[in-house]
Amino acid sequence: MSLVVLKLGGSVVTDKDELETIDKDGLAAAADAVATLAESGQVVVVHGAGSFGHPHAADHDVSSDTGTHDEIGVRAIHDAMKRLNDAVLDALAERGVSALPVHPLSAGARETDGSLSLSLAATETMLAEGFVPVLHGDVIAHAGEGATIVSGDDLVVSLASGLDADRVGLCSTVPGVLDTDGAVIPEITAFADAADALGGSESTDVTGGMAAKVRKLLALGAPAHVFGPDGLSAFVAGESPGTVIRGE
Repeated sequence: MSLVVLKLGGSVVTDKDELETIDKDGLAAAADAVATLAESGQVVVVHGAGSFGHPHAADHDVSSDTGTHDEIGVRAIHDAMKRLNDAVLDALAERGVSALPVHPLSAGARETDGSLSLSLAATETMLAEGFVPVLHGDVIAHAGEGATIVSGDDLVVSLASGLDADRVGLCSTVPGVLDTDGAVIPEITAFADAADALGGSESTDVTGGMAAKVRKLLALGAPAHVFGPDGLSAFVAGESPGTVIRGE
């Protein structure tokens, strides 16, 4: 049975400019896509933080590089992500998807060098028992730093490599990785292919934006598709929308 890891960007399922606000149409379309994928194979879903996690992380000055030992800040970020995760789970349940949460704060940690150690035991067992695990960007214990942010993109890399995924998809609000003229770059095999065009997200984002996404996917060493909401149906159908990133 094929395994798909699908990342739903926070900008797809939330209104990133309105605090803790779900994009109902975006979430509905994403949930429809997951339901279709789940009918024919195994699926692991990862969703971003959007207007739930990012503002709280910014308020407490926490990022993927800057940590905190303030448990109140850690809980504020994590609790916001659990609220968003609940909304995603509810949308999937409405479509008959047997989705269950996997919270990274309790499933992994970062080493002193920043490398991510993510236990896959719960995810693997859920998949074997017919469930759809749903992970999310989160705050995570970090040796020597207290707690830092783990992005959905980091999770995708760990999941896809650790579970030997057959396909990887990352859906955001842009149709792919864009060049300096605003056109989709069809394929990236090295960071230099798109270095001139890559920049950060316009909304508050503590995980590094598109440049960080491309670097992480190149490190995956397997093809990954970056596409917009309009490309969801094509990805579900087995096509290759947006940009294909192939690490060499």
